[in-house]
Amino acid sequence: MASVSDQTPLPPSHQASFWSAKRRPVFLTVLLTGLVLFLIWLPGAARVSLWTALSAQRGLFALLFLFALVTLSLIWSAGQRLDTQIFMLFNMRGYPKWLDRFMWLATQLGNMLAAFIIAFLLFLLNYRRLAIVIIFGTLTLWLLVEIIKALSNRDRPFLTLEKTRIIGWREKGDSFPSGHTTQIFFLMTLFIYHFQLGMGAAIALYAIAALVGFTRIYIGAHYPRDVIAGIVLGSVWGILATLLDSPGSYVIQQLENSLLVPCVMRKVVAMSAPPPSGGDKHSPVDGCGRLTNKRR
Repeated sequence: MASVSDQTPLPPSHQASFWSAKRRPVFLTVLLTGLVLFLIWLPGAARVSLWTALSAQRGLFALLFLFALVTLSLIWSAGQRLDTQIFMLFNMRGYPKWLDRFMWLATQLGNMLAAFIIAFLLFLLNYRRLAIVIIFGTLTLWLLVEIIKALSNRDRPFLTLEKTRIIGWREKGDSFPSGHTTQIFFLMTLFIYHFQLGMGAAIALYAIAALVGFTRIYIGAHYPRDVIAGIVLGSVWGILATLLDSPGSYVIQQLENSLLVPCVMRKVVAMSAPPPSGGDKHSPVDGCGRLTNKRR
């Protein structure tokens, strides 16, 4: 394996970020505007409730502090050298083809599409509130990750290190933090809290999430610190989502009765649900109106 000093940087034309110098400020402005508009859209009672619940979670502040430290470490040159050494240790080796295929498949668990599929299945299984939290959390988390990526402006490893092994396609956009890692840790944290899983199940779910994080290094898409930041940020977002998932959450109640829950999903549930007892001919889902049965 070549040492860090043996690596030949790619020509500047290849190191250019996916977002050009002119497009990046525009993209960042749009994302920040969307986040501000969302906060304005939230009713005042929802904002107060969310802030009160957030203030009671001291662990969140510790995780946010850790994320800030990882972010600030990007300006540390010694940290970049260590990042590169660890990346090369796991990426620039000869692996069997079957392992490459397995790692590429495993990394798809952190894809947004996988989250939407899981949410749809949970919706069909009558876990409608959880499904809505997953969709809502995934979309807002994507927005946050894209903002941080635009601010960090960190190139992916294959744009900097010439001998990087790339499994699959070349990922677009910036590197910090890892979106796939953030997404999978968000989901696993949410599942652990929602279903109140025991230690064994929690370790198993986090092991799967850690595997997805490792695949991001293996396939050449991210540096280790990108993955560490994704672990912290995804865990934070999962804890925040459990606050929205709590009984009586004003935000989720509004989302359940809004157009954010597609009409077609409600119709599918109406057709698949068994008729209620007592001879009532009405479906538990009243067309595309409000859900009338008990939510799980």
